[in-house]
Amino acid sequence: MAFTGRYEVESEDNYDAFVKCIGIPSDIIEKGRNFKIVTEVAQNGNDFVWTQIYPTGQSMTNKFTIGKEADMETMGGKKFKATVKMEDGKVVADFPNYHHTAEIAGGKLVEVDQSVLD
Repeated sequence: MAFTGRYEVESEDNYDAFVKCIGIPSDIIEKGRNFKIVTEVAQNGNDFVWTQIYPTGQSMTNKFTIGKEADMETMGGKKFKATVKMEDGKVVADFPNYHHTAEIAGGKLVEVDQSVLD
């Protein structure tokens, strides 16, 4: 499927502002600044398993079906419910404090997180 794959973070813009927005403590922000997070995506039709793997060996997985409410978790560990949508080939979800979009461009996973607090 279009999103299935393993992707490593190549660059991050506005890292500090984003992680502060989602409530990550300052000491963790500094430790995570140069982490190369790996994202693994398994897609089967409208069903997704989206896993972020951290260099510490910890991981976080969200499972969801496009158009159906799902239990989700933020990088900061906050649990919430969201309905993930597909818009123009992009996976779109509203997390607490930010709006997330993801797409495949040039064989790479491009994720954009925009604060809703601004």
